[in-house]
Amino acid sequence: MATREEIGKEIRLARKALGYTQKNLSEKTNINKTTISEIENGHFTGSFSIFESVLNAVGLQFGVDKKKYKFPQWDEIETMFAEDDE
Repeated sequence: MATREEIGKEIRLARKALGYTQKNLSEKTNINKTTISEIENGHFTGSFSIFESVLNAVGLQFGVDKKKYKFPQWDEIETMFAEDDE
């Protein structure tokens, strides 16, 4: 699943592609412009229904994916645990 920052970036791109300002989107969704800014900047921690309203207004939807784990390569392990000499 995408991070809040990634979701916000996609919302911003979709909004701009539609020619909406944050104020236009605020008026369309009846959600405060400050909240839309928080969403687009990845700082919003409010309700799912607010996210859903904004996503609907710009033609996007949430998706659910299995969690992905990234294991380090063997040659990365030494770097991960190296102590800083400074």
